[in-house]
Amino acid sequence: MRYVFQILAVVIAFASSANAQNLGVVARVDAQASQIVDGWFGKTTIEIHLSQGVPFRVFHLDNPARLIVDFREADWTGVSDSDLLEAAGRVSAVRYGPFRAGWSRLVMDLSEPMLPHEVAMPVDAETGRAVLTIQLKKAKVNDFAAAAGAPEDAQREAKASAPIPHAGPDDRFVIVIDPGHGGVDPGAVREGMAEKDLMLTFARELADKLARSGEADVYLTRNEDVFVSLPARVGMAHRAKADLFLSLHADAIANGQAHGTTVYTLSDEASDAATAQLAAQHNRADIIAGVDLTGADDQVAEILIELARQETGPRNDALAVSLIEYIEASGAPLSKTRQRRAGFSVLKSADIPSVLVEVGFMSSSRDLANLRDPVWRANMVQAMRDAILTWRADDLATRPLVRQ
Repeated sequence: MRYVFQILAVVIAFASSANAQNLGVVARVDAQASQIVDGWFGKTTIEIHLSQGVPFRVFHLDNPARLIVDFREADWTGVSDSDLLEAAGRVSAVRYGPFRAGWSRLVMDLSEPMLPHEVAMPVDAETGRAVLTIQLKKAKVNDFAAAAGAPEDAQREAKASAPIPHAGPDDRFVIVIDPGHGGVDPGAVREGMAEKDLMLTFARELADKLARSGEADVYLTRNEDVFVSLPARVGMAHRAKADLFLSLHADAIANGQAHGTTVYTLSDEASDAATAQLAAQHNRADIIAGVDLTGADDQVAEILIELARQETGPRNDALAVSLIEYIEASGAPLSKTRQRRAGFSVLKSADIPSVLVEVGFMSSSRDLANLRDPVWRANMVQAMRDAILTWRADDLATRPLVRQ
């Protein structure tokens, strides 16, 4: 992975010329000029045209095979997948967008192992415009796997950039609200609306309502359009010494007519096929965003699940029941099966009551209209706020019995 650091040095050298623009300004991606093209002899050329040169890094990940390019920073507004993939086949899919503060990311799924052979970003001395060019060559499976992994500086930044809330007094009710997806991972997209944006809006409104009650300290896992990994979301709840972790989503189901609010609690077995599909979509978020999952410990996850069942499980169920009761009383639509179970990664905390709420499904035109309606959201927020505070009071009263 030596090429990562060489690239950064080359770009900075070009961009420091007298006529180059300020590196602190976001570089705009030229969608019309950018392309990914397959050539002869197993070669693929990637060209990303930018309004100016910016520092960047390139690395690849395995299982599944992905090529990652981080920019500091590029604006992908107006770029579509078809702009890049018109003449490509070995790059089977692309995703792009904000990754974390100050960085954006391009993730390319590879249909076969390919390694960067030549990488350059020449900057025009007159205009400051730049072209990132990456030449990929077909590689052996073993060579690709041996060189895979995120650079150390990217790993350090991922840890440092995760929000670190200050834990309040032990007697305070601390809530961590998790707006699903974000940044390079948009979640479901329908009619020009992205799940990540709708859930951030909803999370902010719910956090404000809870904070104004004076009964809770509330934190968001993200308060802007950035990507946060699944472990980082759960880790934030632990650092905050949270009493409740609430993950918010509004997914789309390809098969079936899912609609209405659904509350999910943790289980290693899904309630039904649609729930299993949904859990699989959620748990792929880190792969979608090009996160290095090397070293992930499934055994530890299994231990957490078992611990969650012993004490936190009944508290999760009580919270789910409270949410469903108040949402139903508010008149908001609930799904046919209101409470379901699945192995969502964000719910695998052993010591924090955690639920995932599908506020609605963007694949339902009615739900999507509701999610976009500020009056409907205000009604739903009020119902969820009342449900959470009622659960808190009941939980404090019954917790000693649960532990017995």
